Amino acid sequence: MQKVSRKEQQLREKARQQSERRKGEETYTLSQGKLMIMRFRRNKLAIFGLIVLIMVYTMAIFCDFFAPYDGNTMYAQYKYMPPQKVHWFDENGTFLGPYVYAIQVGYDPVTFQPVYEENREIRAKIRFLVRGDEHKVLGLFSTDMHLFGTGNPDVPMFLFGTDSIGRDLLSRIFMGTRISSTVGLVGVLVSFVLGLILGGISGYFGGVPDMVIQRIIDFIISLPTIPIWMAIAAAVPNTWPVLRTYFCVVLILSLMGWTGLARVVRSKFISLKNEDFVRAARVVGASNMRIIMKHMVPTFTSYLIASLSLSVPGMILGETSLSYLGIGLRAPAISWGILLSDMQNIRNIALYPWMMIPGIFIVITVMSFNFLGDGLRDAADPYSYS
Repeated sequence: MQKVSRKEQQLREKARQQSERRKGEETYTLSQGKLMIMRFRRNKLAIFGLIVLIMVYTMAIFCDFFAPYDGNTMYAQYKYMPPQKVHWFDENGTFLGPYVYAIQVGYDPVTFQPVYEENREIRAKIRFLVRGDEHKVLGLFSTDMHLFGTGNPDVPMFLFGTDSIGRDLLSRIFMGTRISSTVGLVGVLVSFVLGLILGGISGYFGGVPDMVIQRIIDFIISLPTIPIWMAIAAAVPNTWPVLRTYFCVVLILSLMGWTGLARVVRSKFISLKNEDFVRAARVVGASNMRIIMKHMVPTFTSYLIASLSLSVPGMILGETSLSYLGIGLRAPAISWGILLSDMQNIRNIALYPWMMIPGIFIVITVMSFNFLGDGLRDAADPYSYS
């Protein structure tokens, strides 16, 4: 092996240092947007969270296509059926691809509970793009095409098991994604606008507006949330359609969730409104709106991004909690909280543990939002890092 001379080593080290210096100079000349993108790409957890959330919201948009069955289709003979096993090889070890066996239903003579066994004589392959229950894509046109399934009504497929009346849990989880994932976005949008506007008015103008807004915030914070939610839920008529009830839940969560952001925005504005750059903007005749939006708000963008990213999972958990307690959305609506509402007693958890699977989707979605929020917060202020 050829040895490298001392002089060659020094030349290589010098070239490496010059390359790093050149990269550093290029970094300092990049725009704020490019710096944010560059910093964000280095955060692997944030990239992972972004990919997961893209998958979640794609599933929410096209949930009817991804779900093997309609979420309300009942198979009465398969009540509380455990997750079905997927087979890949036959009895002789020959690879056949994914398939499931037909299910025979029996009853335990002691407990009178249904017992499900595989009928090894009948099987059906799991295929992509199969015909099934009819549904509408984006509410525009009807189709009966689904991403995967057996395509055989005599050999159904329940990969996550079934619920108390024989509905496919996997299909209901897919369809519950639409409500549970969007309630956070809509709710955060409302609470963010309220918190930013009212907190900005309170901190920037002070005086009577500040006193009135702060007393409103004190009143909202002092309200016991659970009793208030229960009272509002009792006032919502059971005859309301699902969409109207959905927006009612979003409104409840938004009106209770903007106060923390408003307090922080107020403190930021109080500390910034007497800074030199704000006074200079007033001297040159800039309007209050321009001073706020162009000079003050950008100084704490990283906090706003972090607040937004953490508020979305908070809204998702809020809807899940309300629906779980029976004071949020109600059947026939489908959300992750409604799916978990069947697990309100220890007996069901012990006998039918697969009914807790929707909780896994909640945990993954909330963690992905937190990973993404941390990455965006760090990327929004790249000069604070070496």
